[in-house]
Amino acid sequence: MPDYRSAGRFAPSPTGPLHFGSLISAVASYLDIKQRQGRWLVRIEDIDPPREVPGASATILHQLDAHGLLWDDSVLYQSEHLGRYLAAADQLQQQDLTYFCQCSRQRIGSLGGIYDGHCRDLQLASDNRAMRLKLGKRNSEHLAFTDSIMGHYEQSLAAAIGDFVLRRRDGLVSYQLAVVVDDYYQNITHVLRGSDLLDSTPRQLYIQQCLDYPQPVYMHVPVALNNNGQKLSKQNRAATLRKGHEANNLYAALVWLQQEPPAEIANLSVAEIIQWGIEHWSLAKIPRTMGLDAPDNQLNSD
Repeated sequence: MPDYRSAGRFAPSPTGPLHFGSLISAVASYLDIKQRQGRWLVRIEDIDPPREVPGASATILHQLDAHGLLWDDSVLYQSEHLGRYLAAADQLQQQDLTYFCQCSRQRIGSLGGIYDGHCRDLQLASDNRAMRLKLGKRNSEHLAFTDSIMGHYEQSLAAAIGDFVLRRRDGLVSYQLAVVVDDYYQNITHVLRGSDLLDSTPRQLYIQQCLDYPQPVYMHVPVALNNNGQKLSKQNRAATLRKGHEANNLYAALVWLQQEPPAEIANLSVAEIIQWGIEHWSLAKIPRTMGLDAPDNQLNSD
C-alpha cells in the first residue's frame, strides 16, 4: 500500500523551460519519494511576476509529463495562495517577530549583504517598506540539521544573513516564507532539491520554528555545472531539454546521479526507465559535493 504519510515535491519557477539541471532535481525527488511509496507533488512558484516568462508553466508541465514524472494531485500555483502567505506574515507580526525596514539595496550591499538590524527599533509603518523577521526570538544561533546527502550543516543566521525579508517593499512575498508555508500546507515530509538552496535551509528552519511547523527531511543534490563551472540555469543560457529525447535525458540524469544504470536500459521506454530508477534508487550513491559537470550532450541545443 502507498504510504501517503510521505510526500515530496518539485517546485520550479516559471522563468523558462526545464533544462538538464532542473531535470536532475525533478528526477531525484520523484524517484526518492516513489521508492518511499509516497506522493509526488508539483508546485509552480509564480509569485515574482517580473522574472516570469509567459507560457513557461504550461511548458514545464508538458516536459514533466513527457519524461514520465507524473504528479499525484492538482498542481499548486503560488499566485493563487497569496492570502495564505500574508496570513502567516500576520501571525509572525502578532508575535512581535517582525518589523518594517526602509533600508535601500545600496545600504544593505554596503554591509556585505548581512543586515545589521538598523530599523529594528524604529517602529516604522508598513507603507512601501519591507517586512523583516527578527532573529534571536527563537534559536537563530547555530541552526543545524542533518542533510540526507550532504551530512551535517549548520549556520548562524545572525552572522551569515541578519534579520531577513519576509515581504518585499513592492508587496511581493519572499521565497523563504512562501516555500515554508506551502511545504506545511501540502504536508511535505521530504524536500529533495539542488545544493544551491542548501544555505537557504536554516532560514526556512527558523521560520518553521516561529510558526510551530514540523521540519521536513532535507536532501540536497549537487547542481549540474556548465563548461565554465557555472550552475546550469536559465540565466546562464542552459539548453532546454531536447524534445523527443526524453528516454536519453532520463538515462543521462540517472548516470549523472551515479545510480549506475546499465547501458541497455537507455533503449527502454520512458516508463520502463522510471520504473528501473524507482527500484534501484540509492541516496547513498550521490556524492557529497556542491556541483558536478553536466554531460556534454546536455549543454547545447540541437
